[in-house]
Amino acid sequence: MKMKQQVMINPGEIIFNEVEVPEVKPNQVKIKMMNIGVCGSDIHVYHGKHPFTKYPVTQGHEVSGEITELGSEVSNRLHVGQKVTVEPQIYCGKCYPCRHGKYNLCEELKVMGFQSTGMASEYFVVDESKVTELPDDMSFVHGAMIEPLAVAVHAVKQMGDVTGLKVVVLGAGPIGNLVAQTAKGMGAAEVMITDISKLRLDIAKKCGVDYCINTKDKDFGDAMIEWFGPDKADVIYDCAGNNTTMGQAIKYARKGSVIVLVAVFAGMAEIDLAVANDHELDIKSTMMYRHEDYVDAISLVNEGKVVLEPLVTKSFSFDKYLDAYKFIDEHREEAMKIIINDQE
Repeated sequence: MKMKQQVMINPGEIIFNEVEVPEVKPNQVKIKMMNIGVCGSDIHVYHGKHPFTKYPVTQGHEVSGEITELGSEVSNRLHVGQKVTVEPQIYCGKCYPCRHGKYNLCEELKVMGFQSTGMASEYFVVDESKVTELPDDMSFVHGAMIEPLAVAVHAVKQMGDVTGLKVVVLGAGPIGNLVAQTAKGMGAAEVMITDISKLRLDIAKKCGVDYCINTKDKDFGDAMIEWFGPDKADVIYDCAGNNTTMGQAIKYARKGSVIVLVAVFAGMAEIDLAVANDHELDIKSTMMYRHEDYVDAISLVNEGKVVLEPLVTKSFSFDKYLDAYKFIDEHREEAMKIIINDQE
């Protein structure tokens, strides 16, 4: 049985190959792919700026699909016709982080769509252990957004329990929006988000974020005091990842508070560590997610604490994959979440 598979052969060049659908091993499932989300890391690959991806590569790591075949040893938690998503990490299970439950930090970590074959194909065969069930009433579009939401859940958890805390999120792109919603959904008292894009801040407002501040019009430090008072915020999440935002975080954070770096810096950072030291700031970072973050992400959506639809900008058919990237390049500000429909 043949299927169509997307391949990025060089930056900005996509072809579609006809390949055999892999055989299902005893511990594997075959999934008919339905929707694929395009994320910032995919865009880096498109532009040839992802430091850990070689070409050719089949992309696709934010996905939803329907099980069409089960291996003989797959447990009864899964069944044919079930809606699922896939956790795209490939880890060794033997290194120190893996042995201590932190497989997202595996010394040999590979991610489908970057260092391993991704899921941008009509079907995908994968180990049962990487499959997470989706609710029957969740749309396939929203199912493909559980992966980025799991990133946000894992990031928020780096602070520990955020119940009753005052939270700031720098950057109102897809991940920043989801971090803000997640913090609120996990019990934060008040959440502020900042950006220089009115459109993205308007979307954040639609999603229920308390304070949406355009830092082109208002100084970040002044905004924090205006909305949170002289005690400022308890934690700042940097979801923009540049010298300006991290500089703002360090400069204006309350002494002894926490900064969590969520975004990936494009190059070497230039930040004032002397101030961070003098103010005894706790600077944390975050890397991807683990299974429990997927479970929590699904629960947040089920309980109505996170809304996904306002983030969906546009969808493209599978054979228009390249057009999706061109659209993102031409509409950088308004392109929040672009979805590839694998069945069109």
